[in-house]
Amino acid sequence: MTTLLRDAIRSHDWHRTPARDPQTPADALAVLRPLYAMGRHDLPLGRLLEGHVDAVQIVMRHGDAGQVGQLRRALADGAMLGVWNAGLTDEPLILSGRRLHGGKSYASGAGVLTHALVTAQADDGTRLLLIDLGTTPPAIDRGWWRTTGMQRSATHQVRWLDAMVSPESRIGGPDVYAREPFFSGGALRFVAVHAGGIAGLFDRTRDHLVATGRADDPFQAARLAELFWLADAAAGVVRHTAIDGFDLEGEARLARVAAARLAVSDMAERAMAVAQNAVGLAGQFVAHPLSAMLADLAVYLRQPAPDAQRLRVGRAVRDGLLVPAL
Repeated sequence: MTTLLRDAIRSHDWHRTPARDPQTPADALAVLRPLYAMGRHDLPLGRLLEGHVDAVQIVMRHGDAGQVGQLRRALADGAMLGVWNAGLTDEPLILSGRRLHGGKSYASGAGVLTHALVTAQADDGTRLLLIDLGTTPPAIDRGWWRTTGMQRSATHQVRWLDAMVSPESRIGGPDVYAREPFFSGGALRFVAVHAGGIAGLFDRTRDHLVATGRADDPFQAARLAELFWLADAAAGVVRHTAIDGFDLEGEARLARVAAARLAVSDMAERAMAVAQNAVGLAGQFVAHPLSAMLADLAVYLRQPAPDAQRLRVGRAVRDGLLVPAL
């Protein structure tokens, strides 16, 4: 997994030109297309690649010149980053002076990444710390992540016990992590990976039906047609949201991203059902190419607070911020 992730990062030159916040629609698509492609190929790797891009963008956005320069050098040496934000319920990560104590849950890439961007509670608010995991490694609980899919994302719980961190590890000021439009708007990155997963279902289902001589069956042809438009529509939603987002501001822009997330999630649920019906029992065998994609996508779609996103879209519609148009 480590080699695959490093190769994925290097294949898109992010180690030489870190992904700043997109300034144009073309910039946005240049970030989203590799994430879509990785999701189509391997969803756990897509998850880790998305976290890497997120972390790099945050450091580029809030870091000072010295920190950005250090990041560039680390990336050139093969650094792999991720963002660990979800706290442990009874052990929040606390920064006291230069001491770090507590943990994080849903820490994707634990044991794989070289650096983690973590949120920690400090006296002046929530702080962002870029932790070199080679010099300040956490204890990793690998027994917690027992899910039906996304096992290869190495999503574990991590803990530090009075670890020393340098002042240079602090990225930006207090409470910058949840600053909008970057926090909610950044969800479009993982939506692109989800859309890639739908395309992956399309690829694997089509390949199976062609290889088994069943693609000409009229019922199977109808399923292939539906999978195509689901995959094509999901990609279109991501593409148009990335482009149209530059014409929107404030809540309208964030609600548009939320709408994309909901639409792609609904399309993914339907695509999984169609793919399962098309391939049948064969697709449930662990060795079948469709099996892992189905399990991984089902888990990856369970991003937090979907109801809150639906309400956000509803309020934007009520207020005239979102209006369908051609």
